[in-house]
Amino acid sequence: MKPVLEDSQTSWSAPALQQAVAEAQDWLQAGNTRVLASVLDNSAAFVALDEALMAGEGVHVPLPPFFTATQMRHALAATGADTLVTEPAWAQAWQGLPWQPVRLAGRELLATRLPSTPRPLPPGTTKITFTSGTTGSPKGVCLSQQAMQNVAQGLITALGPLGIERHLNALPFSVLLENIAGLMAPRQQGITLVTLGMQALGLQGSSQFDAAVFHAAVTTSQAQSLILLPQMLRAWCGYLQHTGQRAPEGLRFVAVGGAAVGASLLLAAHSLGIPAYEGYGLSEGASVQTLNLPGASKPGSVGRALAHAQIRCAADGEIEVSGSLFNGYLGDTTAPPAWWPTGDLGSIDADGFVQVSGRKKHVLITAFGRNVSPEWVETSLCSQPSILQAVVFGDGEPSLLAVLWPLSADLSDAALQAAVDRCNSQLPDYARIGRWTLARAAFHVSTGLATANGRPQRPAIWAQHADLLSTLTVSQA
Repeated sequence: MKPVLEDSQTSWSAPALQQAVAEAQDWLQAGNTRVLASVLDNSAAFVALDEALMAGEGVHVPLPPFFTATQMRHALAATGADTLVTEPAWAQAWQGLPWQPVRLAGRELLATRLPSTPRPLPPGTTKITFTSGTTGSPKGVCLSQQAMQNVAQGLITALGPLGIERHLNALPFSVLLENIAGLMAPRQQGITLVTLGMQALGLQGSSQFDAAVFHAAVTTSQAQSLILLPQMLRAWCGYLQHTGQRAPEGLRFVAVGGAAVGASLLLAAHSLGIPAYEGYGLSEGASVQTLNLPGASKPGSVGRALAHAQIRCAADGEIEVSGSLFNGYLGDTTAPPAWWPTGDLGSIDADGFVQVSGRKKHVLITAFGRNVSPEWVETSLCSQPSILQAVVFGDGEPSLLAVLWPLSADLSDAALQAAVDRCNSQLPDYARIGRWTLARAAFHVSTGLATANGRPQRPAIWAQHADLLSTLTVSQA
């Protein structure tokens, strides 16, 4: 019998996993759990709990283990979670709670009842996911099972012709993108999930990624598909180039999302045997909205709308979506409009491919009155092999400013300046970098300089580097 899930210890048949789901339902009912918060590594236990809650009337709140203590407390209080379940190694983060052991899907976990106050939730809420757009109090996005099912079905329709049989879960299940596109959709499609802990994939929190460990996991898992963040793809490509290797031949589809990817990175990936395709989505739309596909791809775009999604652009260029919208935000009784304004600027070409130019709120107006989306310039900078991360500023400035994090610590200032020069040569004069500085730390959740999916925390980056940028002279590049 074909397994439906493989972890580091067990190959799960469909009846065995369904039994684990039933046991999870019994445990939830025995504890009278209404809102379950989980802080879990990827495992069959997460799958069992997630599916048990969707089959019942409970609400699942998957929380990333790399959330700060403040973010955790905020999420638990805002959702009114009455039960918390986590890994034994992580329980020490909540000192003083009366933990009880629980065995779910063959995994030893710890659970506790929380002294919570029930919170009013939008009707039909099945899952609450937290956006990572702020450093202090992320927004809770309330999702219905129907909205998530719409996205899952759209992905099944799009990816069905590829004949994928094995999917490696390369992102945490607590990230909505993997939860929907890497768990819910493949499960319904009959694809075997290869579900390893994050450490076995070279991931520690969201701040460290070992591309060598990851490459080994992709190879040994015989994965045919996976989902990556741009930084992971960039690091993997760098490792393959450095070691003279290629991606495993069995790979058929690698979805990349969460932040801008850039055509040059996609082309580099394809040259190394990585069938990488960029997509676009948002929590308020229950994840994926558009996706490039083999035979229907346009590098530089985020693909065409999937079957469940409707996409349009407002008069000012803001992308609006419909078809799988959330129920509302936690603590906000305002119902979402029929068309949700994403906050992203872009366009749709004659062939239906969507281009995203940047965040509406991030648009810079230079001292010469030119509007510039910093993401556009950042993507160009990161297309240079020596630049791993870049954030661009320049509102009210005569030229743009950049904070750069190099691919390796031994790169000289001259090498980085050469990379900036090459980037500038491909950009119009008003979008060129006039001043840049080396970042004091990598842009990671652990440093407070990035969100969980790799998006830069711009105010924090500016606060840590404004003194350096103000002392630099304008480049003559």
